[in-house]
Amino acid sequence: MEALGHGLLPLGAVRTCQKEGRCQLIGPIHFLSSPVSSSLKSLKYKNNIRMQAVQEEYELKQMKDMAAAKKRWDALIREGKVKVLTPREAGYAIQLSNKMLLDVRPSMERKKAWVKGSTWIPIFDVDTSLELRTLSLKATNFLMGGWWSGVPALSYNKEFLSNVEEKFAKDTDLIVACQKGLRSIAACEVLYNAGYNNIFWVQGGLVAAEEEDLEREGPQPFKFAGIGGLSEFLGWTDQQRDAAAKEGWGYRLIFSARLVGLVLGADALFIGAQKVGQYLQVLKSH
Repeated sequence: MEALGHGLLPLGAVRTCQKEGRCQLIGPIHFLSSPVSSSLKSLKYKNNIRMQAVQEEYELKQMKDMAAAKKRWDALIREGKVKVLTPREAGYAIQLSNKMLLDVRPSMERKKAWVKGSTWIPIFDVDTSLELRTLSLKATNFLMGGWWSGVPALSYNKEFLSNVEEKFAKDTDLIVACQKGLRSIAACEVLYNAGYNNIFWVQGGLVAAEEEDLEREGPQPFKFAGIGGLSEFLGWTDQQRDAAAKEGWGYRLIFSARLVGLVLGADALFIGAQKVGQYLQVLKSH
């Protein structure tokens, strides 16, 4: 489950291994930048190697956890404990049989587009904690691609199940959806284990929905709800490329103009910095 919180997990290995007593030497010395003795350099090198080993071990554990989770999810579907719907079938089920759609996406996706009449209870949401470890994870998430994708650091919603139980009885027909289908199948497992037995999973998520499949509310199409960051600004996501192919050159020119503006802005900033540097040099010489 933790692996669904995005690409921040390797740094969490430090806390995990400390709890298990496997990495006592990892600490502030890893970040020293001032001159140190040869013995301290040697210790720093060993700590670097140990930190790398811990990260690799943790990443391997996450891969194994995800593989195990996939086997459980496949079994839930194979045994009929969770039924599978396409986005179009989900739309028919909502319209014709008044089934409820449970939207488990994080807030930054939900606010862009949502199914009319759906109930929103995120299984993961944007991490707003200001703890030191959380801030470190947020910085790592940004550096590791958050700046490009616009996806922030997420954390598991510990009140997910209790919130669902407040809204829905255990015998309710629940259609569970997220943006791409991964977090929603994880939510299906949580709900099934809690006693819900009429669960329907939207395979492929809302990104796989055509506009006519589900009654949408919100400012953007379902396909665009999961994109963000610089990639969205420049129109370099798969969803925007598909839209450009359909819309033609007018759509493409919007993002081409943004790219030109970004390049010119960066160039102007660089030139300005050069001029400031030259001015400071003149002042210094006087």
